[in-house]
Amino acid sequence: MPVVLASESSAATQKWLKLIQQHFPELDAHIFDSADNEKPKEVRAAIVWKPQSELFERYPQLNLIFNMGAGVDAILRQSGIPPTARIIRLEDGGLANPMIEYVVHYLSGITRNFAVYEQNRAQRLWQSAEQTPVDRLTVGVMGLGVIGARIAQALSALDYPVQGWSRSPKELPGVTCFHGESQFADFLGSSQILINVLPLTDETRDILNRDSLQRLPQGAVLMNIGRGEHVVESDLIELLDSGHLSRAVLDVTRQEPLPVDHAFWSHPAITLTPHISGPTNHYVALGQIRDKLQDALQGKPITGEVKRDAGY
Repeated sequence: MPVVLASESSAATQKWLKLIQQHFPELDAHIFDSADNEKPKEVRAAIVWKPQSELFERYPQLNLIFNMGAGVDAILRQSGIPPTARIIRLEDGGLANPMIEYVVHYLSGITRNFAVYEQNRAQRLWQSAEQTPVDRLTVGVMGLGVIGARIAQALSALDYPVQGWSRSPKELPGVTCFHGESQFADFLGSSQILINVLPLTDETRDILNRDSLQRLPQGAVLMNIGRGEHVVESDLIELLDSGHLSRAVLDVTRQEPLPVDHAFWSHPAITLTPHISGPTNHYVALGQIRDKLQDALQGKPITGEVKRDAGY
């Protein structure tokens, strides 16, 4: 089954090709080259991450486009994608476990007050710090897709009171579920730690703004592992400066890499990481794509198909 590979990074496509040749040779893969003037191979499927727009001009017959990631906002902004093409996103691709680790790392730092021990060490103080029992700290997870649901249930298993919010109704064991605009304020009002895992769509862009963030309890913490465009950055800084929010942990920003003169770098209440909370496991992802491609070519149903009108 011939497949074309395309990405903004040539190193990424070379890595995909090497893994495919070693572990998934049934995928007859080649790398897209916009400078290649030879007649293109007859392929129906592509594996992409922020591909060049020329890909869709060269291969107008593509009808299965597999996105090498969970977020599809970048590919949906691409021009020239055939209107009949099916866009398939990764539903996990090895992302969930690292993202759970990331969340637990920063949550435990808050509940166990680990930062105090670094300060004590510098002063050679051997003394314990106050801890917050996890059952007194309600965690709200925004976005209950495959990854958000995994995070919510993992935290519930650690005895955090967990609630989640999604666009449509969901039911998850151990998680109090809210949905829709009518329940958004109630969800925010009781979320002492807010973890954003939403996809980026027209409806969710700027969703974390002054109005919504003010609805969080006094002293709440924001953790954003979704997309930078979810947050109105000036509003976040204002609420941190006023003390309404006590801390923000940001793995994503509106502009990446973050400009060197950006206020986030020096703000004492902000923890920054460079979009590393959920690195894709390429071996797992390519195996998932291989299986879905086989099912699609055999006319079997597959999951993870993007609804273009919804944006995810």
